[in-house]
Amino acid sequence: MVLSGASAAARAERFIWLTARVLEQRRFAYHFLDGAPDAVEAALNAYAGADGGFGHALEPDLRGPVSQPLHTAHALRVLDEIGRCRDRRVEPVCRYLTAVSTADGALPALHPAQRGYPAAPWIPVVPDPPSDLLATGPVVGLLHRNDVWHAWLFRATDFCWAAVEALGRGVRTHPYEVLAAVAFLDGAPDRSRAQTAAERLGRAVREQRLAVLDPEQAAGHPLPEGYAPGEYHYPHDYARTPESLARSWFTDAELSRSLDFLAAAQQEDGGWPLRWRAWAPGTALECRPLITIEALLTLRAHGRPL
Repeated sequence: MVLSGASAAARAERFIWLTARVLEQRRFAYHFLDGAPDAVEAALNAYAGADGGFGHALEPDLRGPVSQPLHTAHALRVLDEIGRCRDRRVEPVCRYLTAVSTADGALPALHPAQRGYPAAPWIPVVPDPPSDLLATGPVVGLLHRNDVWHAWLFRATDFCWAAVEALGRGVRTHPYEVLAAVAFLDGAPDRSRAQTAAERLGRAVREQRLAVLDPEQAAGHPLPEGYAPGEYHYPHDYARTPESLARSWFTDAELSRSLDFLAAAQQEDGGWPLRWRAWAPGTALECRPLITIEALLTLRAHGRPL
C-alpha cells in the first residue's frame, strides 16, 4: 500500500510500524512523534549483557547473544541520541570495553566470543584480532563528546589519533574507515588538532575518490575492494550534520546534490534501501529501518522538509 501524496515522514512511519524492531519503533517515536526517552532505553536494555556490553544482534550483521564491541558502539549511539550517555550509565560499558580491548588498548572489530554464532562474512572471527579504528573511533568520539572520563579512554584515544593521522598522511583507506575517523574527530576534545586532522583527511577523501560528488555519475565511480555493487558513499554520509568537521570537505552544491539524492532514494514502501550486501534475510529486514531513521535524521539536520 502506498500513501499517495503523503510526506516522507508519514511514509517512513508506516514502514517503521510494518517492519521495525521495537527499538527502532521507539527511536522513531522519540525523534518524530514526541516519544519518551525512557521507552527507548527500556527497549535497548533488552540487548544488554551481564558483562556490561550489548549483544543479541543489536547490530544486525552479528547474530547470537554474546556481547561485541560493534553492538556496544550501537548501544552508545542510541544512548547519546536520547541524552543518556553519561558517567553512571556508561560505567559498566567502559568496564566491558576494558575487558575486550587489544594489547593497544583499543577495540577489535570482532571479539573471538562470536565463534559459533553467525556473522557477516566480511567480519571474520580470528583468535587474536587486531585493533580496529572502525570499532574504536566512534566509541571514543562519542564518550568524549559526552564528557565521559574513564581510564580506558586514554590509550584508546592515543590509538585513534595515530590511526586517523596516518590516514591523513596518505595511507590508503575506504569509506567506512573514514566514517569511523569522522566520528572520532567530531567528539575529540582537542578541537584544534581535530580540525587539522579533518582537513588532511578531507583531502585524502577527495584524492582517493571515496565520495561520489555527482550522484548522476555514480555508475562510473570506482568501488573499494570487497564492496557490493552500488555501495557508494556520498557527501551526506560523511557530513551527517552541518556541525560535522566533514561538512567543510564539500561545496554547497555538492552537498545539496547529495541530499537531493538521499531524499529521492526513499522507496515505494516508505523505507530507504540497503546498499551493502544482504547475506541473510533477517539482517536485510532489520537493517532497513535503521537506515530509514538515519536518512530522516540526516535530512532534518540539514534543514530538508520531511
